[in-house]
Amino acid sequence: MTILFLLLTVSFLFFYFTTCASGFESLISPTGLLKYDKSKTYDGYTLFSPMRECTTTYLINMEGNAVHKWETEFPPGLHSTLLENGNLLIGSSLKKESPVLIGGLGGKVQEYDWDGKLLWEYRMCSDTEVHHHSFWRMPNGNTLLLGFESKSQEEALAKGRKPGTFPDEVIPHGPEGPPTGGKNEEPGEDAPPPPKPITHFWPDFVREVDEKCNVVWEWHAWDYIGEGPDKLDINFKLPDPLGGPYPNFDWTHFNTVSYIPETDQILLNSRNFSEFYLVSYKTGKIEYRWGNPSAYGGGKRPEWYDDGDQKVFGSHHVTRLDNGNFQIFDNGSERPEGNRSRVVEVDPKSGEVVWEFQSKEPNNFYSYRQGAAQRLPNGNVLVTSSVHGHLFEVNQEGEVVWDYINPINLGKPVCKLEDGPTANMIHRAYRYSKDYSGLQGKDLSKEEVLAPGCPEFWKIYEIYRDTSILSET
Repeated sequence: MTILFLLLTVSFLFFYFTTCASGFESLISPTGLLKYDKSKTYDGYTLFSPMRECTTTYLINMEGNAVHKWETEFPPGLHSTLLENGNLLIGSSLKKESPVLIGGLGGKVQEYDWDGKLLWEYRMCSDTEVHHHSFWRMPNGNTLLLGFESKSQEEALAKGRKPGTFPDEVIPHGPEGPPTGGKNEEPGEDAPPPPKPITHFWPDFVREVDEKCNVVWEWHAWDYIGEGPDKLDINFKLPDPLGGPYPNFDWTHFNTVSYIPETDQILLNSRNFSEFYLVSYKTGKIEYRWGNPSAYGGGKRPEWYDDGDQKVFGSHHVTRLDNGNFQIFDNGSERPEGNRSRVVEVDPKSGEVVWEFQSKEPNNFYSYRQGAAQRLPNGNVLVTSSVHGHLFEVNQEGEVVWDYINPINLGKPVCKLEDGPTANMIHRAYRYSKDYSGLQGKDLSKEEVLAPGCPEFWKIYEIYRDTSILSET
């Protein structure tokens, strides 16, 4: 490494890590690990599945090197988790077979062992239903899946949808790229067909299946249409400028599902309604909701440059914390008072936000779609800013202590990002402690650098912190 290169890199890192007057924004962004404060991070391994043109899932150490990989049959649809037995549970994307093209499509959930052998799968992809976004392995071994189900315009009108509030059809489009996630694909035998016009409503439902793929429980948003806090208003819709199916046929657009054994409730999150729900597993009733009271006539709806009573915008990945509070990734997209993302912790008893993290400069942290946040045992939060493939760990004081940019760009390792947002996209990442049961007895000693030959910025930053380097140059 030449002295000139080192000085230039040090200068870049100085502004990146220390400036407070303005945010960091670059047209060519470096990849890999940018910061690692060993004394303040939660030590462990981070799992993520790059979404674009990639069928590899990575488990990396704190220095950003892969200690294990899984090669899967399909690209992720949309994320993966490491089970307590060491198996990988992953959503799989069947976009070419999907009956509708709406953001977040999966089609199948698969379980692989540590060595990559397929052990179990459940397919939900037909003319009338398709799995999307999320899944959850329950304590009894069963698996919850989110799904879209097809309902005609006539059925929607019969349920109370006001005539004239939706077009005859829409052509799907959005920020997540072409149907297969490819880039500038040429027509050919393997090229995806043109997107089919969407003419039906695709409301959400939840399905529970057992180890033999038998359906043992379901919950359908369609069964809870009505007015009031325990119902879903079929006439609530996003503003038309949002475009495509979102304000029309993609009605609720759930993106999170999990089970809370302590309360026997299903936890759901709706991006379009911008609120999360607690649903009774026993009765199916919506017992609690938070985020947007205007969705059920309980508050002021947002207007021009006024958030109204809405608390989050386009939210994702709600989780229940050990203290009984809930944590949400608030995308802050299409927010009247200005786009920005943040992570918030909500006390369900008071409905108040008791902790939040957002960047001082919105350019530093903004994912207009997708996103996730995992509360770690030491109180830190691992944040997935999906659109830019950006993972970072922040402590309760709001200090970023670990900062990582996914170097897998359209399926290939790169030192810098030049293909724009979503090229290195990650829907959701998880950090696992070194004593996690799923990692016991596994050989994690072999490290693989994901982007060989690229500068290791975090190490250069450590050198910079020792100011003696300046006197040497």
